[in-house]
Amino acid sequence: MNRSVLISGCSGGGKSTLLQELVVRGHAVVEEPGRRIVKQELEDDGAALPWVDMVAFARRAIEMAIADHAAACEQTGWMFFDRGLVDGAAALQHLTGEPILEKLSVAHRYHQTVFLTPPWPEIYTTDPERRHGFDEAVDEYDRLAAIYPTLGYDIIILPKIAVADRADFILDCLSRETRQQ
Repeated sequence: MNRSVLISGCSGGGKSTLLQELVVRGHAVVEEPGRRIVKQELEDDGAALPWVDMVAFARRAIEMAIADHAAACEQTGWMFFDRGLVDGAAALQHLTGEPILEKLSVAHRYHQTVFLTPPWPEIYTTDPERRHGFDEAVDEYDRLAAIYPTLGYDIIILPKIAVADRADFILDCLSRETRQQ
């Protein structure tokens, strides 16, 4: 069974906070490639930043997500990803029209169920690493919510509830899936 679980969806929808809760509960997580890239590029005065060169940023996110996915194959328990390869490939395909999504998603599959954080304006904030506005975040969410099913994934939209309850919700869904197999 593939135990690499994607948590994707709207930027600013609570993914990182949710992943922190899963860490507290003893689960392995992979930090979002985009945030790692932005931190590194800002430290190194690089240009692969979403507000400078989005194409270079998306290509770096794809490379990082492929490496993250390969490393996760050695894990035995659930591994939760804050975004992943599909997110980076979807961004690149949207920007360039390059038909990369299907090819990459076939070679690097995640768990069948993908959890999406919906747009949640009450918790959305910008910061030095997230400079885009809420409307851009919603546009990205809409693209991802449409793309994942076309790639053969089942999506579950996370309810807008407290972070501990969201973690319980995900773990309950995965537990039910495991029992049904």
